[in-house]
Amino acid sequence: MSTEPRSIVVMGVSGVGKTTVGQELARRIGVAFIDADDLHGPANIARMAAGVPLDDDDRWPWLDRVGAALSAEPAAVVACSALRRRYRDRLRASAPDTVFVHLDAPKERVTEQATARRGHFMPPALLASQLQTLEPLGADEDGITVTVDGTAGELVERIRQHLV
Repeated sequence: MSTEPRSIVVMGVSGVGKTTVGQELARRIGVAFIDADDLHGPANIARMAAGVPLDDDDRWPWLDRVGAALSAEPAAVVACSALRRRYRDRLRASAPDTVFVHLDAPKERVTEQATARRGHFMPPALLASQLQTLEPLGADEDGITVTVDGTAGELVERIRQHLV
């Protein structure tokens, strides 16, 4: 357990519950919550809404904005896909003490959650590309993997036991 405030990135594929878990975690530990989806530019949102996956050139400016938010708020909880190691490295370049929480769930559960979600620009059709892109946390990365097999509150308690 850490006594120093650190930023926590709740990561994973679209529909896994990053925002729900991240908001609850931030509320329970008394820090700011930032949704990285709010930091996408209009062109990225339009591409995803049209069912077109982002490529790295699309992601770099967005990841730089997320990194700047992490740097400006060093004890926040951020919901961000952070699917690849190089994306997490980019975030760590701005906020080296960031710890990652990978929410992991079976494809069927994530598909169900993504399909049930309303009013989000990311269509469930892009889930396959996210699952293909996902690189789980490496053994040398600061973070934990949490299986999504309970309520948001239960997941937050598991996260708090390991990180806060």
